[in-house]
Amino acid sequence: MTMRISRRAAIGFGAAAVTVAATPSGAVAAPGDGTIAADGGMSPREVIRRTYRRQKARAGGVWRSHVAMVDESGALRTVLDDDADRVTHGYSVQKLAVAVAVMDKIDRGELRLDQRLDLTADIILGGSGIYFLQTVWGDEVTVANFLTAMLLVSDNTAVRMCGRVVPALEINEILAAKGFTHTRVEPVANPNRFFLGVTTPRETHDLLWRLADKTLLSARSSDFLLGILRWINGYHDGIRRDMSSAERSRVATKYGADYDSSGAARHEVGIMFDATGAPTLMYAFFADSLGELDNYGGTHPAVRAHAALGRTMFDTIARTANPAPRARHTVPQFRPVNGG
Repeated sequence: MTMRISRRAAIGFGAAAVTVAATPSGAVAAPGDGTIAADGGMSPREVIRRTYRRQKARAGGVWRSHVAMVDESGALRTVLDDDADRVTHGYSVQKLAVAVAVMDKIDRGELRLDQRLDLTADIILGGSGIYFLQTVWGDEVTVANFLTAMLLVSDNTAVRMCGRVVPALEINEILAAKGFTHTRVEPVANPNRFFLGVTTPRETHDLLWRLADKTLLSARSSDFLLGILRWINGYHDGIRRDMSSAERSRVATKYGADYDSSGAARHEVGIMFDATGAPTLMYAFFADSLGELDNYGGTHPAVRAHAALGRTMFDTIARTANPAPRARHTVPQFRPVNGG
């Protein structure tokens, strides 16, 4: 049993310790970029599994992952299960769970998307995001505004804004009521503040699937969150890197990155939709114990692996349609606007 200490704990903020175990890669080195054509008699699912094994071996670290896609009947089938029940720090992937808790409170009529909160200097948090770049504050922003910032550009101040409307203990109660056993934020002394906490690949997958089929939240709330996650101004370095703008708009994705005493963590989770807007493939990749702690760009080995996996998975669903979706989601086609 190994005690993991997060970077935040190392600088004095504190964090939860979790038990982890390394899993063997069971993979061989990959030539070239590691992508594989869907030929040679391999099924699309085996193409994904083989690409995963090769990319995991190249990137190194400890991976915990889950991938599932719909079959010809429309049933969701597991493609890949690699230590998918291991509890791990989710880092910014957890912002999805926080957003779900906020939207649940909206669905129950206890909060509104157009409700305004003041954005003051004392709540500003650095790292990823946009609010700290303003250098001056005093705005009033809506709940819709800071949820968009939290999911589109992973704004950290937005997490604190969420805590003002749904305290940490209430977030955990909502997640528990929705059937999540391990996905939790970590409360601190201030009831409106928290660390992002832990999850598992399988629970994150379940959250994504239920969000996509609109059984986790109301249809309106589901559409709001999916619209942000699918928009092409979001994160592009990983799964969506080697895609056109139209292809990117068919992928809802959330990235998480940090480091702790074991090394760097680079996570990415999301949903791929077919051309009709039906959810067709879910992915949850959690990788830690990696090198290059301070490389948050597209050249990080795990992020390169995500990009190769993204292309492979999308090419697989490009030839697949969900024949019996419970729900669909579409986004408007991107159109540039030149001011005016």
